[in-house]
Amino acid sequence: MPVPPSPVLRAAARWLERLPASSPARCRALFTHHADYSDLTPTQYEAAYSWLGENGLLEDLDSSAAVGELVFRAALASSSAPWLQDADVLVRGPEELPEDALRAAEALRLSESEAYEQVSAVWGKVDTEARALIGSVGELALVALLDDAVDARVEHVAAYSDGFGYDIAVHARQHPLHIEAKSTVRRGRLAFYLSRHEYETMRRDPAWQLVAVQLTQDHEIAAVASVAAEWISAQVPQDGGPFGRWEACRLDVPPDAAVPGIPRLAPLLRAGTSGAVLRGGVSG
Repeated sequence: MPVPPSPVLRAAARWLERLPASSPARCRALFTHHADYSDLTPTQYEAAYSWLGENGLLEDLDSSAAVGELVFRAALASSSAPWLQDADVLVRGPEELPEDALRAAEALRLSESEAYEQVSAVWGKVDTEARALIGSVGELALVALLDDAVDARVEHVAAYSDGFGYDIAVHARQHPLHIEAKSTVRRGRLAFYLSRHEYETMRRDPAWQLVAVQLTQDHEIAAVASVAAEWISAQVPQDGGPFGRWEACRLDVPPDAAVPGIPRLAPLLRAGTSGAVLRGGVSG
């Protein structure tokens, strides 16, 4: 769904401005008969009212947030704008706002700086929700793949505690492995967040391994890759003084820093196609 047309966005803002003090029927009468609102058609007002309902904006009419900002955020979050999931890279300042965002901002009388702030807020919310969903799906898919492919007991420890500093344990006497899984559906870009706890676990646990899981849009594993602890250690920030400490950081992994498959699992892999992805192949 694209960002709604400018007249619908203006109509949506007018509904939110009037509804806290008036009923929908009185607002309709005002929009239909008062000259100040005649620049928009009844059809556009009704389309805006339906859109507000579909996006939950009629549920809290006493919000203290500015109406223009509320409508702008909802317009972006409900759209299928292809740039939004990579807005942290594609939109690095007000001057890089895409055309649809600029159009919506103009309709709602937001400055470019205000629009950029709202884009950042929407991207942060969308990115957080997507990472949580894709992360959970990727862990479960990797656990299922490991169960089928390795001669060892596989335990999804993150299913009952986030205190381990990794997600999956492969219990093997000679070749134990503690896997921190980072999943993505994006092609050509591997970016993930590493917590301080995960990093400290990596430093003290020789069995720790970060594994990137590439998922298809149907949430099936397309490929996996391993990222070395040495590379991670070279990228994380350093605490600059006794009163400051980083707790999480984002890492963007270049292609040459990710090794296909999980080489450390090689001694445990059963023969057959289920282990091909773990050896560095690509699914189907």
